Amino acid sequence: MNSKFRALTGALACTLAASLLAGCASGAAGGTGGAAPAKIQLSIPDPIDSSVGVSAQHFADQVKKTSNGSVQVTVVPNGTSFSGDQNAAVTRLQGGSLDALILSTSVYASVVPEMNGISIPYLFKDTTQEAAFLNGKPGQVLKDKLAQKDTVALSFMTRTGRVITNSVRPIQQPADLKGMKIRVPGNPLWTDYFGSLGASPTTMAFSEVFTGLQTGTINGQENPIEVPWTNKFSEVQKYVSLTNHINDAWVLALSSKKWGTLSDDQKKALTDASTETATFKTGYDQEQSKKQLDDLKAKGMQANELSASAIEEFKTASKGLYPKFSELIGKDFFDQAIAFTASN
Repeated sequence: MNSKFRALTGALACTLAASLLAGCASGAAGGTGGAAPAKIQLSIPDPIDSSVGVSAQHFADQVKKTSNGSVQVTVVPNGTSFSGDQNAAVTRLQGGSLDALILSTSVYASVVPEMNGISIPYLFKDTTQEAAFLNGKPGQVLKDKLAQKDTVALSFMTRTGRVITNSVRPIQQPADLKGMKIRVPGNPLWTDYFGSLGASPTTMAFSEVFTGLQTGTINGQENPIEVPWTNKFSEVQKYVSLTNHINDAWVLALSSKKWGTLSDDQKKALTDASTETATFKTGYDQEQSKKQLDDLKAKGMQANELSASAIEEFKTASKGLYPKFSELIGKDFFDQAIAFTASN
């Protein structure tokens, strides 16, 4: 072997070794073995600094950890990926043109009626009981129903009880709602319930609510406390009444189409991250809701809690609608929901 040949083979060997080392370093840094990470766009209806926005970003961060970088979640806030149309978002998720979505169970009720079982008025005594419901057999039934609609529900996330804001008077008993134009979701459970209380329930796209309150097209609205706080309703509303009349939840879901592109390890990473995020959100909301209420009061809103007797009046009105709710939700799941909360 001449000296030129030995020099050439030595150089090739060094180049090969350097390439192998670089490849190993790249794989270790990315945690993907050199493969590009799976990319998921997670669409949410609210701003990034809202409760659901903070939780969505928390989920994205958790996925990065649990998947060792093999899955990358990007949060798309403010409903921009579905033009603010939440019903359209559900349809697009089922069709696979949206990767992932966090949206209220009340919206999904249009395709899975059993979802309204979560929102039977005064069903839960607190969010701890709601979390047990969502993590237990009833929650699994709902996940199975969603799976039939090409929707993979990774987890349900609790929300605080819904309260009523308005510009007319404090709501201290059901009679105070008589004739009041209250914006509600486009869901018959809400319209039936508020109609039975003497209110004038008005369905309206959420994007129009602030203007509706400002112009007097509607007198008030009902939502968890985070909503009037995030959306600056203190500028157009005077009273917040802590009725806690209905609970709903968020669904963190992937389209079946996107789910099918992932490896078993990636699916487990997403599932584990979603479970942890659901726990995080319950704690986060409990901490933030008091701060948010205090801030609304500091900005001029008057807050009132209801007496025990007034709560019983609201509950009685709800129970009078149980036959209608049972038909709306489906008798089997309605009965299961009532039985679960009665024994837990």
